[in-house]
Amino acid sequence: MGTMSALEDLLDNLDSTRERTLMALETLPDEALVAPGVIGRWSVADLLSILTAWDAEVVTGLLRLQQGKAPEKLLAAVANPDLYNAGRCQDAQGRDLEVIFEDFQGARLHLEEWLSELSEKALTDPRHYKGLGGMALGKLIARATYEHEARYLPFLMTYADTWEAEEEYDEPDVITLADIGLIDTIYANGLLSSNGDGQEDDHDDDEFDDA
Repeated sequence: MGTMSALEDLLDNLDSTRERTLMALETLPDEALVAPGVIGRWSVADLLSILTAWDAEVVTGLLRLQQGKAPEKLLAAVANPDLYNAGRCQDAQGRDLEVIFEDFQGARLHLEEWLSELSEKALTDPRHYKGLGGMALGKLIARATYEHEARYLPFLMTYADTWEAEEEYDEPDVITLADIGLIDTIYANGLLSSNGDGQEDDHDDDEFDDA
């Protein structure tokens, strides 16, 4: 194993997780990227903005460590990621999709440039940076980047698969299973005669009104 094995491992994990994210996105049209519902009310665009913010937060944290300061915001974000995500999602509203993608790629390149400057000791020794409170820098970066991103991959892949399936079957004038179920319910309740003539008597009208 070379002396840069910790860095290589970190970069490999960053790249492989990001590749899986991009593969899940590659078939989605713009309308799918801005529609809510990937995780709660988040859209894909929201998620990408949040992941971008984490990369940028790590870079800011590395800058602070270089200056001999503790990366308070990064440590707080890792301690309470849901709170951090909610704030970054709010910040992201109304941004252009093209800008979101540019920032998503740009922040990762910037992060990798910073990481390439780190020594094995800086990444692996939990006592190297006093401001990290006994956590190794490599572990902190992993939690803030690829481990965090990996949490969302199952949701992202499910969303992409569901969107593709709906697009595939979304043809005009085709009766859906939901429609068939509705018709069965109407017949079962006696609201329409099953001979298909659509005639209803007064009793059926009363029953429909009561329902």
